[in-house]
Amino acid sequence: MNLPIRVGTRASLLARTQSTLVADRIAERLGVEVELVEVTTEGDVNRAPLATLGGAGVFVSALRDALLDGKVDVAVHSLKDLPTGPAAGIALAAVPLREDPRDVLVARDGLTLGELPVGSVVGTGSPRRVAQLHALGLGLEITGIRGNIDTRVGKVTGGELDAVVLARAGLARIDRLDVVTEVIDPIQMLPAPGQGALAVECRSDDTDLVERLREHLEDPFTRAAVDAERAVLATLEAGCSAPVGSLAEVAEGDDGPEVWVRAVTLAPDGGVEIRRSASGPLADAAGVGQRLAAGMLDEGAAALIEPPARRQQA
Repeated sequence: MNLPIRVGTRASLLARTQSTLVADRIAERLGVEVELVEVTTEGDVNRAPLATLGGAGVFVSALRDALLDGKVDVAVHSLKDLPTGPAAGIALAAVPLREDPRDVLVARDGLTLGELPVGSVVGTGSPRRVAQLHALGLGLEITGIRGNIDTRVGKVTGGELDAVVLARAGLARIDRLDVVTEVIDPIQMLPAPGQGALAVECRSDDTDLVERLREHLEDPFTRAAVDAERAVLATLEAGCSAPVGSLAEVAEGDDGPEVWVRAVTLAPDGGVEIRRSASGPLADAAGVGQRLAAGMLDEGAAALIEPPARRQQA
């Protein structure tokens, strides 16, 4: 009798919901038994701002350790949390069909961004969102916030904050879209690279499982889009907590499907921004992202991405 495939997950409602979606698909399409195994990550126990924890990998490393130690066979992550560099012994086996990647506003009294009065207090723990909110010039007061979705939304319903900005995908997956007061247009706020997508990892030497997951779970258009977005991030040498937004979409071109990617990087106060877009063949999605980011670097993007301490020392 074959042993069940053990799927590693963080313990939060959103993480377990996402992992269950993947586990159910594995069970259905591979015809195997699957069980969830909870793993605690640094990002779950340390409540400091993510930027001070190093950002990239704080929700990922413990799950990857569990994979390499043989405690789980598959790990499910929010793809935007993955560091862009390769991890020894780990394969990104599949990227399933993506949820809507846009950010949303959850505000008191059903308000939109444009309707929030000057001085309204908006909560977000993301430097990317902070910078883009400042760039809109709406006179909002931005404050840091951590916690799960219910905690963040509760700060609005409890009157502590006027609004919070969240990823639409997370709310959709736990069936909480009813709290959304505005879906924010990417023209106003580009999402994080990989936002709305899931990453399904396993050990790279488990070649049979890698191939089966890729065959049955992979969405090639989603993979191309996130490859382009993550190539932007990697070329800029920016972590997942940097003020960088990127969104790629697949559209039909003259010679077949093409990937179109937009990206922005900003000063923390939103006073300076570098914004570019590019398109190219689907098969060269990462190359499109790399070339776009190289152009941003030529315009001075590195100075916007450097941590404040390094900018002060320069």
